Amino acid sequence: MLISGCSRAPALVLTVSMLAAVSMLAASTSAAQDTLTTVLKPVVVTVTRSGSGSVLDAPFALTIISPDSSRPGQRHAAVDETLALVPGLSVNNRNNPSQDPRVAIRGFGARSAFGVRGIRIMRDGMPLTLPDGQTPLDYLSLESVGRIEVMRGAASALYGNASGGVIDIRTITPPAERLAVEARHWGGRDAYRRTAIVVGGLSPGRTLHYQGDLGFTRTNGSRAHAAQRATSVFARAGAFAGGTNYALSLLGLDMPVAENPGAITAEQLRVDPRGADVLSIRKDARKAVKQIQSGLSATRALGDAQVALSLFGGARSLDNPLTFAVVEIGRHSHGAGARITKPGSFLNLASRVTGGIDVQWQNDLRRNYVNCVDDPPLSAPSSACPDRLGERGIVTLDQRELVSSAGVFVNSELVTGARSRVTVGARADRVRFEVRDRLLSNSNPDDSGVRTLGALTPIVGVMSRIAPSHSAYANISAAFETPTATELGNRSDGSAGINPDLEPQRSTTYEAGVKGGADAAGRRVSYDVAGFATLVRDELVPFEIPGSNGRRYFRNAGRTRRSGAELGIAADADPLSFQGSYNYSRFYFARFETGSSSFHGNEIPGTPRHRAQAALTLSHSRVFGVLEAEFAGGAYVDDANSVRAPGYEVAHVRAGGLGILGIAGLSATLGVQNVFDRRYAPSLAVNAARGKYFEPAPVRSVFAGLSLRGGW
Repeated sequence: MLISGCSRAPALVLTVSMLAAVSMLAASTSAAQDTLTTVLKPVVVTVTRSGSGSVLDAPFALTIISPDSSRPGQRHAAVDETLALVPGLSVNNRNNPSQDPRVAIRGFGARSAFGVRGIRIMRDGMPLTLPDGQTPLDYLSLESVGRIEVMRGAASALYGNASGGVIDIRTITPPAERLAVEARHWGGRDAYRRTAIVVGGLSPGRTLHYQGDLGFTRTNGSRAHAAQRATSVFARAGAFAGGTNYALSLLGLDMPVAENPGAITAEQLRVDPRGADVLSIRKDARKAVKQIQSGLSATRALGDAQVALSLFGGARSLDNPLTFAVVEIGRHSHGAGARITKPGSFLNLASRVTGGIDVQWQNDLRRNYVNCVDDPPLSAPSSACPDRLGERGIVTLDQRELVSSAGVFVNSELVTGARSRVTVGARADRVRFEVRDRLLSNSNPDDSGVRTLGALTPIVGVMSRIAPSHSAYANISAAFETPTATELGNRSDGSAGINPDLEPQRSTTYEAGVKGGADAAGRRVSYDVAGFATLVRDELVPFEIPGSNGRRYFRNAGRTRRSGAELGIAADADPLSFQGSYNYSRFYFARFETGSSSFHGNEIPGTPRHRAQAALTLSHSRVFGVLEAEFAGGAYVDDANSVRAPGYEVAHVRAGGLGILGIAGLSATLGVQNVFDRRYAPSLAVNAARGKYFEPAPVRSVFAGLSLRGGW
């Protein structure tokens, strides 16, 4: 077992207590149904790409959360805290500043070695996902987040290269003052310090608005060799002029230090969960990043139609010493989108048709060098490492990687009755990969090549309002996901060029669910229940080979099957509120052979069958308390199902208040992460070599925060 000797009883008691609390809340709400006076107000969503609508009208699984308002006292330091409690979605923090958290929806994305795969991620509608499907999250600031829209499944039919879903992070509504400023500071274990300045406001005529933040993070990390120094910036400004809404966004990051502790073995986790991989330390694995991205959007009504246009672009520089090489990347990316939504009629039925186009380009200059740090120690200069005092040896790869994508889509919603509608849509995508090798010699074969991948992904969905604030839905949707440029270029047999055998994974999902809520006599309850079955062809599977020093390769599994159920519930009876989610996941290989090995019937590694999260919040006057708990069952770590990581239960608590020391704008928060000091690994490196599967969570740690706000 990888859990420490401390009994699990406290966490189990805590979880049962929280479930009992929600039962009482739900019971009190149920008793009040006969006196129902209002229904839940519809929440307008944008992730559906139709320009309007509510959660109840969407014929697929859709969740909207407001992280700070529902669970106050968040540190805005990592997306696992921000995205908690969304059914069907899991965020496993690697606790590695050199690698982003592993974000997965219905298991898609759980294979990611770095960044986010299989999920489209946006900020205020601007894509953060690159045309090859990869999403770096390190430059995403969370200080000014107001709400998050999460669409599970049905992603490719609306957005293209994604299998799991879409996450659109929306900026908070600016304050009503002309200028509001808030200074925030957090401190905690391992010399953790984070300072942020947040500003926002409205012009006197309310035609201009702005919101932004500047953050500074310094920490030694929860593990050895995990220090980080970073400065992030986010700004968004909007204006209404000449009948058009304009918005300009900017995201930036300067992270000169982000050390990489790597994954460790089960024995290392048992002995020291704060330890790091010996090879990662010896090779001084880390990264340094500078990135900036901006976007401009415009929305305008033309008669009864609505038109939206967007332009975006950015640049990124990466210096990334790894255990097997030193990688340098200089990237430029840009894109554009256009969308029009128009109401009308079809066969005497009211309809709304949305059509659009998305285009993106990515231009990477990639160089790999031999990592000469301590390899072997104190050796004489060699042909690969002519300067033994330097980190970089000879260049082993020098190439230009060009990726472009284009997609067109159309979506039609037909109102077939007073309470029902049908949605039919489709999208066609084309993704082109090109490599231009700049390092040609007799000893280095030409890696140049071109490969184009495409897909047509339809969706058909039906929705019925079974009551004013309750709806049922069902849909069938297709999805596809291409390999990234790196995955296509990493060939385990060492041959040159783009891998001609690695195919995009394609899937078909059948989904049904019910969702709704009520507001009665001051008590509120909402729920979201979904069931799905997904058939996947050519699923992309990572693996390592001995001697690769952590380098990952990819292959296709013939057929996989994913089925599951998701439950989300929220209840509010002032001063108590509860949120909870539960996922059941049955994912397995239906047909998968490689060499002499057969994995038919094995579970897909990296995803537990059972996972639950809960949060109980007490808010009274100017004080609050939040109790959070998470449970995850065991999960296999390899395709052969030879090793199973144990499950875990963990709890966190924090409390705070406003008006400290009699100062109206001064607030304070005190919290404890991992209250019972569990020893566990929420993130798993699937199919890692030498048993290095585990990326440990921090041990018990105390943190505190202060903020001071003023407005004029």
